[in-house]
Amino acid sequence: MVVRIVLWSLADSKTTIEELRRYLRDESVDEFAQVDGLRFKAWLSDAAGERWGAFYLFETLEAAEAPLPGRARELIGKDPDVAEVFDLEASVEGRYAEEQLSRLGLAFE
Repeated sequence: MVVRIVLWSLADSKTTIEELRRYLRDESVDEFAQVDGLRFKAWLSDAAGERWGAFYLFETLEAAEAPLPGRARELIGKDPDVAEVFDLEASVEGRYAEEQLSRLGLAFE
């Protein structure tokens, strides 16, 4: 398994976190649900720090390096400030109340 992390500073972008949330709801989440080899993706935001990003978990390095759908770069206006790939050392699922992970988060409230 392979982890990919991307982060943008939105300080110099004309796009807001609210606009990016609408993009998730209306377009991006459905596109990423069709990506081969993607086991999990979580979009991240930090409104106070004007940051946006994503955490991906892929089955293989090939899947992690394949072209991905989405217009985040276009909307934000630049490449991510951080884009790193890591090997997954371990994973665990703890105790939880919400069984479904798909379509959770601020974009869907």
